[in-house]
Amino acid sequence: MSISLQQAERLIAAARAIAIELDETVALAVVDADRNLVALARMDGSALESREAAEHKAAAAVTLGFDTVHANFGQPQGQSLFGGPHLAGSHALVPNGGGVVVRADGTIIGALGVSGSMSSITDHKIGTRAIAQTE
Repeated sequence: MSISLQQAERLIAAARAIAIELDETVALAVVDADRNLVALARMDGSALESREAAEHKAAAAVTLGFDTVHANFGQPQGQSLFGGPHLAGSHALVPNGGGVVVRADGTIIGALGVSGSMSSITDHKIGTRAIAQTE
């Protein structure tokens, strides 16, 4: 089972509303259980690089099986494991916190990646709140 386009669009709409509430401009990416991009949105004013980072965060969450905010592997909270996409290349594992898994009946069906706010903790907060609102 994998996340549907309809579910992905609901997640992006919820995350966008939360980002607006928090006065953040972010990029949002939803990937399926195989890490394929399902939906993508970049808010006006967000950094162009945030689109790629959001997709990497979502893919990393699916790969690892948990939210990337917990994947610090000895790095300070919110710090990049490999220096972000610009240093890690196109196959960055964990750009930063903000990749949040989406589950159905305990099974990972995809993930939401959020990137571009003032901190990866805020990215994660936007993602977790969006998922909670759409469950």
